[in-house]
Amino acid sequence: MMSFETTVRLKRFEADEKARKVEDLEYMIHDFEQMVSDLSHQIMAEEERSGIKDPSHFSYSTFAKSAAQRKDNLLASIEELREKLEAAQAEHQEAKESLEKATAAGEGRENNRASRFATAESEVSPTASR
Repeated sequence: MMSFETTVRLKRFEADEKARKVEDLEYMIHDFEQMVSDLSHQIMAEEERSGIKDPSHFSYSTFAKSAAQRKDNLLASIEELREKLEAAQAEHQEAKESLEKATAAGEGRENNRASRFATAESEVSPTASR
């Protein structure tokens, strides 16, 4: 069986790892959203430059078409990442709760040990003075 300190260390590591995963997903979502914004500006600039804003027009810019496709792919990826983020946040919350339970159990065990020691010490003291 693992010692209390090892268990708490493991739970803390798991909680920290889940927190890093949440941070990474949030950063990726933010980064993808920034790319979508940049692509939108590039598409608008290309449409202004070419004078054709209708994607179904035969001479619509191939750059604008490919940028729009990339933008759509990024938006789909953002949605997938948001789903993963929700799951990661739930896992992180569970890991934090597990750490808190392990820590509380250890503190309870330490308090119990201290009270047993105090009781044993008080029982020994009266007999020592006789």
